[in-house]
Amino acid sequence: MNQTVPASLLSSKPHFEILDGLRGLAAVAVVIFHFMEIAVPDYKDNFIAHAYLAVDFFFCLSGFVIAYAYDQKLKSIGLITFLKLRLIRLHPLVIIGSIIGIVAFAFDPMSNLFATYEGKSFWMFVASCLMIPYPLVHERYFNFFHLNPPTWSLFWEYVANLFYAFFLIKLKNKTLWLLTAIAAILLAYEAYKSGNLSVGWGGDNFFGGGARVFYSFVAGILIYRSNWKIPSKLGFASIGILLTLVFLIPYSEKFNFIVEPVVVIFFLPLVIALGAGASSIKKSTWICRFSGEISYPLYMVHYPFIWLFMSYVESKKPIMNEMIIVMAVGVVALIIFAYLVLILVDIPIRKQLKKRMEAR
Repeated sequence: MNQTVPASLLSSKPHFEILDGLRGLAAVAVVIFHFMEIAVPDYKDNFIAHAYLAVDFFFCLSGFVIAYAYDQKLKSIGLITFLKLRLIRLHPLVIIGSIIGIVAFAFDPMSNLFATYEGKSFWMFVASCLMIPYPLVHERYFNFFHLNPPTWSLFWEYVANLFYAFFLIKLKNKTLWLLTAIAAILLAYEAYKSGNLSVGWGGDNFFGGGARVFYSFVAGILIYRSNWKIPSKLGFASIGILLTLVFLIPYSEKFNFIVEPVVVIFFLPLVIALGAGASSIKKSTWICRFSGEISYPLYMVHYPFIWLFMSYVESKKPIMNEMIIVMAVGVVALIIFAYLVLILVDIPIRKQLKKRMEAR
C-alpha cells in the first residue's frame, strides 16, 4: 500500500509531499477502524465505518506513483531489477508483520485459539511470509492471512505490480480508458453483489479484491499519464479533510452499493489529483513526511495488536469508556511502534538488501 518514490528519482522529479501526508492519514484511519470494528461490531454505529475504502485510495495512489516512478525507467533498468526493487521496498514488512503476528497469536494471554491451530501455525506463518492465501481461522473472519490480515492488500498489490510490468506499461491511454471503464463496471457489480466494497480479504470474497485493485490501480496510472494535477492553494489540512469525510460517511446497508462505487470511481481519484497539484506549505512539510514514512509500517504491524484487543474485549467485556481509553492509547502507541520498526528494522534491512543488489 505504501509507494514511496525511489530516492534515485527524486533529484529529477518533484516529490508529492501532500500525497505522502494523505497516505499516512489513511493508514491511521484504518487502525482506528480496526479498533472500532471490535468495539462496535455493528457498522451502523461505527463513526468511521467506511475507512476500509482507504485501501482503494492506497491502490489508486499506488498506480499513480508506480507510473510516475517507472514509466520512463522500467525499460532501462529491466524487469528483474524492477521486481527486485519492489520486493526490497515491500516485503521486509510483510515478514516483520508475520513475525509479530505469530508471536501475538502464540502468546495471547486472553485467548486459547492458538491451541486449536497449533499444529497448523507453522504453515500459517510460512503462508503469511510468502503471501500465499491460507484462509483457516473460521472463528475470526476467515482471513487469507490470519496472523497479519492486512497482507491481503499486499497480495493484490503484487499482482498489480506484475500486471504493470508485463502489460500495463505498454498500453496507450485510449486502451487504459477502456480498461478503466470495464474495471468500473466490475467494481460496481461487486458492490451490488456483496452489498459493499469491504471485500478481497477473506476466503469467501477473494475476487472482490481483484475488482478493487483493477479499477483503482489502473485509474491511478491514468491520472499520472493524463497529467491530471489540479493546481490549487489547498494544503494538506484541507485535502486531508476531504479524504477523512470519505471514511466518516454513515454506513447504510440500503445505499452502500451505490455510494461506495461512486466514491471509489470518482471522488478518490479527484483527491489524488488535488493532492498532486496542490502546493505544500512549509508548516505541514514535516507532518506530511513523517506521515508518509510511517504509513506502510503502521499498516503492516498494527493488526496483531487488534487481535489482542479482540481477546481483551471477549474475555473482559469492558464498558465503552474503558475501550475508548484503550483504543486512544493504542493508536498513539502503534504510531510510535511503527516508527521504531521503520528506523530500527525496516530501513536497515532495505539498505542492506540494496547494497547486495548493487554489488551484484
